Amino acid sequence: MVCPAPRRAAVYRPRRPRASPLWQLLDRYFVEFQRVYDERYRQRYGFWRPVIASTIEKFLACGDLREGFARVRCPRCRYEFFVAFSCRRRCLCPSCHQKRALVMAEHIARDLCAPVPHRQFVFTIPKRLRIFFRFDRRLLGELPRVAWQTVLEVYRAVLDRRDVTPGMIGAIHTFGELLHFHPHLHALVTA
Repeated sequence: MVCPAPRRAAVYRPRRPRASPLWQLLDRYFVEFQRVYDERYRQRYGFWRPVIASTIEKFLACGDLREGFARVRCPRCRYEFFVAFSCRRRCLCPSCHQKRALVMAEHIARDLCAPVPHRQFVFTIPKRLRIFFRFDRRLLGELPRVAWQTVLEVYRAVLDRRDVTPGMIGAIHTFGELLHFHPHLHALVTA
């Protein structure tokens, strides 16, 4: 194994999460948003979920060396560097979300998918029904089950065989391209 140590002293260059517009926006306005949520937004978007505040708090501390770090050192060459703790929040933190998405994609491709062709399906909910999912989050758990039943019925009908059982991996998303509430399911299905 070759050590990553450079020939001359390296300068640690941490990422700068506080420079991002998203970090600045949340740092500046989140407390006020949380304060007025019940009055202005509850009727339209549902009750305040406590996970929101904890997620924002962790995001604002993500990648900041002042919030904690790990020191990594090579035992052979003694090269060392610091890695700031991350929030590991999905969907909000671009850095952590991207890492989680890549790790999950690699796991799915390497460990779960059979070596056969696959297709991606997206199952959406009519706009008139989305409000029920906003106020009763347990309904989101029904999406994968209903999607699976649909895929199974379609494959069996198209192939005219009852013994066919395709594989499917589904991921629930609760937001759309414009960050509006849009519950839907992305599914990877064997072809």
